[in-house]
Amino acid sequence: MNTLNLKANARPTPYGYSDVEPRDLARERGNLRVVDVREVSEFNDMLGHVPGAQLVPLATLAQAAGSWRRDEPVAVVCRSSGRSGRGAALLAQLGFGQVYNMAGGMLAWNSLGLPVERGEQPVVQ
Repeated sequence: MNTLNLKANARPTPYGYSDVEPRDLARERGNLRVVDVREVSEFNDMLGHVPGAQLVPLATLAQAAGSWRRDEPVAVVCRSSGRSGRGAALLAQLGFGQVYNMAGGMLAWNSLGLPVERGEQPVVQ
């Protein structure tokens, strides 16, 4: 997977992950795992979710991440970037080397008019 463009614009944090802008994630989302850490009821709400994102509520993230490759780049998303920041820090602590937090969350994504998905009941990972 090539996330070179995402890395170039990412802002490292002291917590082991980098913040990325929604537009950058939109361009690169096919090159990394996009994890939405909101609750089931939020995934298809009025904000929708990033196309192709998998729902993994924050409380279940550590368990779900146990089966993921640690060298795979992962972007974490939530409503406003608070929970996703906590999720990104957790993944970094678990040994993931390429972890990104989408700055501003789905609020920022929607404000930019980026595409969203809504619909069927999500499969919780």
